[in-house]
Amino acid sequence: MTEVAFHFGAPDKLAYTCRLLRKAVGSGAKVVVVADADSLAQLDADLWSLSPTDFLPHSSGAASGSLKGRSPIVLVSHAGQAADQSGVLVNLAGSVPEGFERFERVIEVVSTDAGDRDLARNRWRYYTERGYPITRHDLTLKRAD
Repeated sequence: MTEVAFHFGAPDKLAYTCRLLRKAVGSGAKVVVVADADSLAQLDADLWSLSPTDFLPHSSGAASGSLKGRSPIVLVSHAGQAADQSGVLVNLAGSVPEGFERFERVIEVVSTDAGDRDLARNRWRYYTERGYPITRHDLTLKRAD
């Protein structure tokens, strides 16, 4: 069964996602990121400029199948664009991604924005009603340390 984790309280959702992706790729994971077009464009730019010595190879959902297969990170507007992937799915979108259940793990990144938190509650409810185990990571507690 797919493991679901919610990372709550990200002050900058895309900056946090970049750090999360760096950690995931460093551990050898293949990651698909689902988000709206504007967020994907910004995330693409952010991944190119993470730091002067850091580069996270990635591709878009529109890339060829062979390129997506070689990329540790694939940026898509819906999970169907990465149908051959099954590792980690990072969801930055407002709804539960279609086809999430084929992934080993889903990570829901939630900002401090009230609207984003409300949408996250709906996604949490969706997963729990279907029996998916959920792990909660409160990022505000980590910042307080």
